[in-house]
Amino acid sequence: MSVTALPTVSSELISIFEQEYRELRPRAPMPLLEIKFRRFTSLNTTIRLRDGKLIVRLSDLLVYAPEPIHHAIAHILLAKLYRKPIAPIYADRYRRYTQSEAVSKQAERIRQDRGRKRISTAQGHLYNLDEVFEAVNLRFFHGLLGRPTLTWSAHVAKRMLGHYDAAHNTIVVSRVFDRPGTPRYAIEYLLYHEMLHLKHPVRVRAGRRCVHSKEFQAEERLFPELELAREYLKRL
Repeated sequence: MSVTALPTVSSELISIFEQEYRELRPRAPMPLLEIKFRRFTSLNTTIRLRDGKLIVRLSDLLVYAPEPIHHAIAHILLAKLYRKPIAPIYADRYRRYTQSEAVSKQAERIRQDRGRKRISTAQGHLYNLDEVFEAVNLRFFHGLLGRPTLTWSAHVAKRMLGHYDAAHNTIVVSRVFDRPGTPRYAIEYLLYHEMLHLKHPVRVRAGRRCVHSKEFQAEERLFPELELAREYLKRL
Protein backbone atom coordinates (compact mmCIF):
# COMPACT_ATOMS: atom_id res chain seq x y z
CA MET A 1 0.00 0.00 0.00
CA SER A 2 1.43 3.37 -1.00
CA VAL A 3 1.23 6.25 1.43
CA THR A 4 1.01 9.77 0.07
CA ALA A 5 3.78 11.93 1.44
CA LEU A 6 2.75 14.77 3.68
CA PRO A 7 3.08 18.26 2.19
CA THR A 8 6.18 20.23 3.07
CA VAL A 9 5.78 23.49 4.92
CA SER A 10 6.26 26.54 2.71
CA SER A 11 8.52 29.45 3.56
CA GLU A 12 5.37 31.62 3.40
CA LEU A 13 3.79 29.71 6.28
CA ILE A 14 6.95 30.01 8.38
CA SER A 15 6.98 33.73 7.63
CA ILE A 16 3.35 34.01 8.78
CA PHE A 17 4.21 32.45 12.14
CA GLU A 18 7.20 34.77 12.48
CA GLN A 19 5.00 37.81 11.74
CA GLU A 20 2.41 36.80 14.31
CA TYR A 21 5.12 36.05 16.87
CA ARG A 22 6.60 39.50 16.36
CA GLU A 23 3.16 41.09 16.76
CA LEU A 24 2.60 39.33 20.07
CA ARG A 25 6.16 39.59 21.41
CA PRO A 26 7.81 42.58 19.71
CA ARG A 27 10.90 42.67 21.96
CA ALA A 28 11.50 38.96 22.45
CA PRO A 29 14.15 37.13 20.38
CA MET A 30 12.75 35.08 17.51
CA PRO A 31 12.88 31.36 18.36
CA LEU A 32 13.55 28.58 15.92
CA LEU A 33 10.39 27.27 14.28
CA GLU A 34 9.60 23.67 13.41
CA ILE A 35 6.27 23.40 11.60
CA LYS A 36 4.96 20.12 10.18
CA PHE A 37 1.69 18.81 8.84
CA ARG A 38 0.24 15.64 10.32
CA ARG A 39 -2.55 13.25 9.32
CA PHE A 40 -4.75 14.03 12.27
CA THR A 41 -8.31 12.73 12.39
CA SER A 42 -9.66 16.26 12.68
CA LEU A 43 -8.62 19.90 12.36
CA ASN A 44 -6.12 19.54 15.18
CA THR A 45 -3.38 22.10 15.78
CA THR A 46 -0.75 21.95 18.51
CA ILE A 47 2.15 24.08 19.65
CA ARG A 48 4.79 23.67 22.36
CA LEU A 49 8.08 25.24 23.33
CA ARG A 50 10.99 22.84 23.76
CA ASP A 51 14.63 23.85 24.28
CA GLY A 52 13.96 27.29 22.84
CA LYS A 53 12.28 25.89 19.72
CA LEU A 54 8.61 26.36 18.79
CA ILE A 55 7.23 23.03 17.61
CA VAL A 56 4.00 23.36 15.64
CA ARG A 57 1.88 20.52 14.28
CA LEU A 58 -1.01 21.24 11.93
CA SER A 59 -3.66 19.01 10.40
CA ASP A 60 -2.99 18.34 6.74
CA LEU A 61 -6.57 19.51 6.16
CA LEU A 62 -5.20 23.03 6.63
CA VAL A 63 -2.54 22.85 3.91
CA TYR A 64 -4.61 24.76 1.37
CA ALA A 65 -6.41 27.05 3.78
CA PRO A 66 -6.34 30.71 2.67
CA GLU A 67 -3.50 32.88 3.93
CA PRO A 68 -5.78 34.84 6.34
CA ILE A 69 -6.68 31.53 8.00
CA HIS A 70 -3.01 30.62 8.42
CA HIS A 71 -2.51 34.01 10.08
CA ALA A 72 -5.45 33.30 12.38
CA ILE A 73 -4.08 29.86 13.29
CA ALA A 74 -0.62 31.25 14.02
CA HIS A 75 -2.03 34.04 16.16
CA ILE A 76 -4.34 31.73 18.14
CA LEU A 77 -1.65 29.12 18.82
CA LEU A 78 0.97 31.65 19.85
CA ALA A 79 -1.47 33.62 21.99
CA LYS A 80 -2.49 30.47 23.84
CA LEU A 81 1.12 29.40 24.35
CA TYR A 82 2.19 32.75 25.75
CA ARG A 83 -1.11 33.40 27.55
CA LYS A 84 -1.97 36.47 25.56
CA PRO A 85 -5.51 37.61 24.69
CA ILE A 86 -6.77 36.14 21.43
CA ALA A 87 -7.91 38.88 19.09
CA PRO A 88 -11.65 38.43 18.37
CA ILE A 89 -11.12 39.02 14.64
CA TYR A 90 -8.80 36.00 14.44
CA ALA A 91 -11.02 33.80 16.60
CA ASP A 92 -14.08 34.66 14.49
CA ARG A 93 -12.21 34.17 11.22
CA TYR A 94 -10.97 30.71 12.21
CA ARG A 95 -14.37 29.67 13.60
CA ARG A 96 -16.18 30.70 10.43
CA TYR A 97 -13.69 28.83 8.27
CA THR A 98 -13.72 25.57 10.23
CA GLN A 99 -17.51 25.59 10.59
CA SER A 100 -18.20 26.36 6.94
CA GLU A 101 -20.14 23.66 5.16
CA ALA A 102 -17.30 22.64 2.82
CA VAL A 103 -14.65 22.34 5.54
CA SER A 104 -17.04 20.63 7.97
CA LYS A 105 -17.91 17.98 5.38
CA GLN A 106 -14.25 17.41 4.54
CA ALA A 107 -13.35 17.07 8.22
CA GLU A 108 -16.21 14.61 8.72
CA ARG A 109 -15.01 12.45 5.84
CA ILE A 110 -11.46 12.44 7.17
CA ARG A 111 -12.61 11.53 10.66
CA GLN A 112 -14.65 8.68 9.26
CA ASP A 113 -11.75 7.38 7.16
CA ARG A 114 -8.96 7.81 9.70
CA GLY A 115 -10.68 7.63 13.05
CA ARG A 116 -11.21 4.53 15.12
CA LYS A 117 -14.36 4.06 17.15
CA ARG A 118 -14.15 1.89 20.25
CA ILE A 119 -17.22 -0.32 20.18
CA SER A 120 -18.03 -2.26 23.34
CA THR A 121 -21.47 -3.86 23.40
CA ALA A 122 -25.12 -2.87 23.42
CA GLN A 123 -25.84 -5.48 26.08
CA GLY A 124 -25.19 -4.13 29.55
CA HIS A 125 -25.59 -5.68 32.98
CA LEU A 126 -29.08 -4.22 33.37
CA TYR A 127 -30.09 -2.57 30.11
CA ASN A 128 -29.79 -3.65 26.49
CA LEU A 129 -29.41 -0.54 24.33
CA ASP A 130 -30.78 -2.29 21.25
CA GLU A 131 -33.99 -3.10 23.14
CA VAL A 132 -34.29 0.43 24.57
CA PHE A 133 -33.69 1.93 21.13
CA GLU A 134 -36.44 -0.14 19.54
CA ALA A 135 -38.88 0.79 22.31
CA VAL A 136 -38.11 4.51 21.96
CA ASN A 137 -38.17 4.26 18.16
CA LEU A 138 -41.65 2.73 18.20
CA ARG A 139 -42.94 5.14 20.85
CA PHE A 140 -41.72 8.41 19.30
CA PHE A 141 -40.65 7.74 15.70
CA HIS A 142 -43.24 5.15 14.54
CA GLY A 143 -40.37 2.66 14.28
CA LEU A 144 -39.00 4.48 11.21
CA LEU A 145 -35.64 5.67 12.53
CA GLY A 146 -32.75 3.59 11.22
CA ARG A 147 -30.78 1.99 14.02
CA PRO A 148 -27.15 3.11 14.31
CA THR A 149 -24.47 1.15 16.14
CA LEU A 150 -25.27 1.29 19.86
CA THR A 151 -22.63 0.77 22.53
CA TRP A 152 -21.98 1.32 26.20
CA SER A 153 -18.96 3.49 26.95
CA ALA A 154 -15.67 1.91 27.96
CA HIS A 155 -15.75 3.73 31.30
CA VAL A 156 -18.31 5.01 33.80
CA ALA A 157 -18.30 8.59 32.52
CA LYS A 158 -20.26 11.33 34.26
CA ARG A 159 -19.15 14.34 32.23
CA MET A 160 -20.28 12.92 28.88
CA LEU A 161 -23.39 10.87 29.50
CA GLY A 162 -24.01 10.12 25.85
CA HIS A 163 -23.21 11.30 22.35
CA TYR A 164 -24.02 10.59 18.73
CA ASP A 165 -20.98 10.24 16.46
CA ALA A 166 -22.21 11.06 12.96
CA ALA A 167 -18.90 10.06 11.34
CA HIS A 168 -19.31 6.48 12.54
CA ASN A 169 -23.12 6.47 12.90
CA THR A 170 -22.76 5.39 16.53
CA ILE A 171 -24.54 6.29 19.76
CA VAL A 172 -22.42 5.86 22.89
CA VAL A 173 -24.07 5.80 26.32
CA SER A 174 -22.16 6.07 29.60
CA ARG A 175 -22.11 2.95 31.75
CA VAL A 176 -23.17 5.12 34.67
CA PHE A 177 -26.75 4.30 33.58
CA ASP A 178 -26.24 0.53 33.53
CA ARG A 179 -26.85 -0.13 37.20
CA PRO A 180 -29.69 -0.91 39.60
CA GLY A 181 -31.59 2.19 40.61
CA THR A 182 -31.45 3.84 37.19
CA PRO A 183 -35.05 4.61 36.26
CA ARG A 184 -36.16 3.44 32.86
CA TYR A 185 -37.24 6.96 31.87
CA ALA A 186 -33.69 8.27 32.38
CA ILE A 187 -32.05 5.90 29.93
CA GLU A 188 -34.96 6.31 27.51
CA TYR A 189 -34.66 10.10 27.61
CA LEU A 190 -30.90 10.02 27.03
CA LEU A 191 -31.30 7.70 24.06
CA TYR A 192 -34.23 9.79 22.77
CA HIS A 193 -32.03 12.91 22.88
CA GLU A 194 -29.27 11.21 20.88
CA MET A 195 -31.81 9.79 18.43
CA LEU A 196 -33.02 13.33 17.77
CA HIS A 197 -29.50 14.09 16.57
CA LEU A 198 -30.06 11.39 13.95
CA LYS A 199 -33.28 13.03 12.84
CA HIS A 200 -31.99 16.61 13.06
CA PRO A 201 -28.33 16.67 11.92
CA VAL A 202 -26.03 19.55 12.78
CA ARG A 203 -26.53 22.50 10.45
CA VAL A 204 -24.18 25.36 9.59
CA ARG A 205 -25.81 28.77 9.29
CA ALA A 206 -23.83 31.95 8.65
CA GLY A 207 -20.67 30.21 9.77
CA ARG A 208 -22.18 28.92 13.01
CA ARG A 209 -22.95 25.30 13.88
CA CYS A 210 -26.52 24.73 14.99
CA VAL A 211 -26.51 21.55 17.10
CA HIS A 212 -29.92 21.87 18.76
CA SER A 213 -32.23 23.50 16.26
CA LYS A 214 -35.69 24.82 17.14
CA GLU A 215 -37.17 21.67 15.62
CA PHE A 216 -34.86 19.55 17.76
CA GLN A 217 -35.82 21.39 20.95
CA ALA A 218 -39.53 21.26 20.13
CA GLU A 219 -39.43 17.48 19.71
CA GLU A 220 -37.32 17.04 22.83
CA ARG A 221 -40.07 18.72 24.87
CA LEU A 222 -42.48 15.99 23.74
CA PHE A 223 -40.77 13.48 26.03
CA PRO A 224 -43.36 12.96 28.82
CA GLU A 225 -40.88 12.47 31.68
CA LEU A 226 -38.55 15.24 30.50
CA GLU A 227 -38.32 17.12 33.80
CA LEU A 228 -37.99 13.95 35.86
CA ALA A 229 -35.20 12.74 33.60
CA ARG A 230 -33.34 16.05 33.74
CA GLU A 231 -33.57 16.14 37.52
CA TYR A 232 -32.16 12.61 37.67
CA LEU A 233 -29.25 13.56 35.37
CA LYS A 234 -28.41 16.53 37.61
CA ARG A 235 -27.95 14.16 40.55
CA LEU A 236 -25.45 11.88 38.80
